Amino acid sequence: MELLKQRILKDGRVIGDDILKVDSFLNHQMDVALFNEMGKEFHKLFAHKNITKILTIEASGIGIACIAAQYFNVPVIFAKKTESRNLDSDAYLSEVFSFTKGKTYTIRVSKNYINSEDNILIIDDFLANGKAALGLAHIVEQSGAKLAGIGIAIEKGFQVGGKLLREKGFDVKSLAIISSMEKGKLIFAD
Repeated sequence: MELLKQRILKDGRVIGDDILKVDSFLNHQMDVALFNEMGKEFHKLFAHKNITKILTIEASGIGIACIAAQYFNVPVIFAKKTESRNLDSDAYLSEVFSFTKGKTYTIRVSKNYINSEDNILIIDDFLANGKAALGLAHIVEQSGAKLAGIGIAIEKGFQVGGKLLREKGFDVKSLAIISSMEKGKLIFAD
């Protein structure tokens, strides 16, 4: 998606060889007009999949998932990383290692919100090592629902996540794939 690539080049900042800061428009401050275009693109890519729900993980995927959901006319469910007293105890659980935070979370989704009749689209902001997407896919598998696809805003193509997910047979569509960030220079895959 050319619009997203141009925004990454304009406002993204590379830190080292593997961190891309896009917090000014994607995952801290959100550019809703950009999200709207991304939502349209996700709908274009997955409209034929008969999506019934969109699943994401807190927190950075929620905004993108919500904007995309309006084009599918479906609800958004987000996996929670923390336990709380008001969360249903009957939940699907999975372990996820966060590349950004360098720690493992137990994510959870109430069993009230996903069932075997659902056709789930996972949406997230970044794909690096694939751990978040795999954790969400594990939740979908536990529920008996069908995983229709995985939509990613920015994929770090030089890390293993995309390859791993595609080798497992998942339909992964990324709006921008970065093939390299060496020496502070961003190179996109074709």
